[in-house]
This record gives sequence, structure tokens and C-alpha cells, in this order.
Amino acid sequence: MDAWYMDSSDEDQRKPHKLIPDQPVSLEELQKLGVFHWKLNADIYETDPELEKIRKEQGYSYTDIISIHKDTLPNYEEKLKMFFEEHLHLDDEIRYILDGRAYFDVRDKEDRWIRIAMTKGDLITLPAGIYHRFTMDETNYTKAMRLFVGEPVWKAYNRPADEFDVRQEYLASLQGS
Repeated sequence: MDAWYMDSSDEDQRKPHKLIPDQPVSLEELQKLGVFHWKLNADIYETDPELEKIRKEQGYSYTDIISIHKDTLPNYEEKLKMFFEEHLHLDDEIRYILDGRAYFDVRDKEDRWIRIAMTKGDLITLPAGIYHRFTMDETNYTKAMRLFVGEPVWKAYNRPADEFDVRQEYLASLQGS
């Protein structure tokens, strides 16, 4: 996993959008935003004891797998536009990249975009209430496991969504970090 502050270019969302000079973001900085990461062996995801341990510790009881590619996801371009809309969820978003590559963009405390490049084996959690968006990179392919605590909730709330308690709780969690 690699992360950096993004430029403000309107160029293709699938490009890296690194600032010049590059401004990398560390795992520690992401953790202060409530974003956590694990590097796992995606080749053994079905039997991986490390993944099982994380699922048990975090209470991730439901999983499914999505393949995002123009040949496998109906309405691919429409879905990509929807995923790239800035939004939040009322629950944590947990994704594990089993193959391919993709980007998650999250807002920092000053409302600047941080791009997180995800590759095979990266598992990430985005906290409930964080503004974020998702897109592919220029390979246009990823296969990801979606994990949930309990039944899956697919509802996204596009920005502005500051009226939700979960957003206010998230902002409060950033105080002092």
C-alpha cells in the first residue's frame, strides 16, 4: 500500500494524481484518520489464518467478492462514476484486494484528498463517517473481498452528509490526533 496527497487536476481519475514534488502519507498518518491497513497473502485468502484472526477480532461475519472490470461488472462505467462520488457510510468500509489494483481517496483533517493505492494482499478499513471515494487505476481491474460486521449495508450518503451522528462522532474522534 502506498498513499500520497493528491493534485487537483481534472485529468482521468484513474491516473495517480501525485503532487510535484510528491507528498507521501505514512501508515501512522492514516491511522490518525482512523484508516487501518494489513498486508496479507491473497493467494490463500480462503484458508488464511491471519485473515481469520482479523475477522474474529473485528467481528467481520459477512463477506462477499466483487470483480470490477468492464467484462464482469454490469454497467461498469456507471458504477465507477457512482463509486467516485464523495460519500460516507454509517458503518466501517472494509475491503481486501484479492487481485488487481485500485484507489481509495480519503479526506484528511484539513479536507485535502489523500490517495491510497491498493494492490493484491492489501486489506483496509475506512471508519464510519469519513468522506471517501473509490476508483480503479489504469489497469481497470480489481477483485476485492467486501467484509461486514453483520448483514451488509450498501447505502452511501453523498457529501454533504454532515448531519449524521456518525459524521459528528468521526470528527470528534479526530480532535487531539
